Amino acid sequence: MILAVVSTLAIVIQDHAGLRAAPRSSSVELTQLWQGDVLEIRAERAGYLKVYDQRRERGGYLRADSAQPVELSESAAPELLAVLRFLRGSPGSESLGISYGAAYLKAAPSQTITAEPFDAIAQMAERLADQASGSANHLTEFAPHLEVVEKLGVRMREFERNGRMQVCYDGELYRRVLSFPGARPQERARAVLGLTRADCIDPDLGPVPRAALDTERARLLEQVKDSELNAMTRGRLHARRAAVWAALAYEQDRRGEPAGAAAERARAELLAVDPAELGDERRSEYLDAILQVSAIRWAGELPAPQTGRVTLSAAPGDPGQTCVALEDANRPRAAAVIRRCTYGIVRMASMQWIAQAPALVLAVQPLESWRELWIFHPRSGSWSVDVLSPGLDNPEEGYVDFAGYAPGTKRLLIAKELKDRGRFRRSFEELRLEDLALVRQASSPDLLRDFGRWQDVVWRRDTLALH
Repeated sequence: MILAVVSTLAIVIQDHAGLRAAPRSSSVELTQLWQGDVLEIRAERAGYLKVYDQRRERGGYLRADSAQPVELSESAAPELLAVLRFLRGSPGSESLGISYGAAYLKAAPSQTITAEPFDAIAQMAERLADQASGSANHLTEFAPHLEVVEKLGVRMREFERNGRMQVCYDGELYRRVLSFPGARPQERARAVLGLTRADCIDPDLGPVPRAALDTERARLLEQVKDSELNAMTRGRLHARRAAVWAALAYEQDRRGEPAGAAAERARAELLAVDPAELGDERRSEYLDAILQVSAIRWAGELPAPQTGRVTLSAAPGDPGQTCVALEDANRPRAAAVIRRCTYGIVRMASMQWIAQAPALVLAVQPLESWRELWIFHPRSGSWSVDVLSPGLDNPEEGYVDFAGYAPGTKRLLIAKELKDRGRFRRSFEELRLEDLALVRQASSPDLLRDFGRWQDVVWRRDTLALH
């Protein structure tokens, strides 16, 4: 006998729930359903719900314990909100929580709705996108959940970044949170952080729209008052502001505009972060900010007078290029000893002459978060230039610093920080100047004897590698 059910809707609460042709476990499985799928209930029979799936345009029978009937009425709204609050903090239940959030928004009277459900749904959507991005087989593991939330109106964006698929929530509900006059400070801060993520910027975005986007990111970050937030959120905001202002400084430099104020703001925001307050879960955001601020270390600074036996000059080359020429200081009218061109930003303020070597070092920034070190030095009777890169391939984030020179051993002292395939690495190295071969390497400068005596004073004062 078929019994009528009071509720007309049900939310699937289990993954791989089988929709069958008849109310029997041995009947043909028509399809599999996933957490958060919303079904119309037509009847109940023998422990099965007779349902219709609007998304798949298919009916069938589902075990009653695989779904939870829900009522979209004002009286049911408090219970739906309670479930939403529980699922908001339950990793792995994002699509289910988003479905309950959508049910609550339909059931609750509009005048009683606050920013809380929008904040909760947006958090779960962002977490689901992060899980899909971090999975090697995201299409098979998370595609069903992404399809469920897409049907509920939650939009995702996908693009390739550094050889892996990046999935990002589009942030619509975070914007709704910011539009609520009564939104709490923590809710507004989460919304701003969700809308200003650098890893969710399309890498194919052109320089003009990217600059406009970074300006908007900076504006959003200014909307939140730090004094109203807990210590972790305050630290995250400072780290995010540091990264955004570093991006703005880079863009201003690329356009030939003064970048000193933006670079100084980026450093000030970074120094305001207390890493201990972020914990292990959010420490990566701080490390990203360090790499980005370090990459624009010399933005807006003027080069010091050159006093070595060779001088370095920079001039425009082909469109978009800057060409660096090394010249003999005693023969100003002679042809350049060596000339090299780059599409990166040449940081002339970083130029340093090493008289004991002799050698000259120069920082060049080809990308927003990637800075190399050019080393000019004599080899086999003539000058040559070698490029030290933070990593070998697939640039993500990183920089190389000249940290000193040990005349007794004729070794360059180098500091590197790098993000490679999502992992952060820091190293301090001693390189043989003649061929730049690695002699010693350590995770701390205290473990290298030459660093203790010969590290550069300016580097020691300004570096962020000792954080």
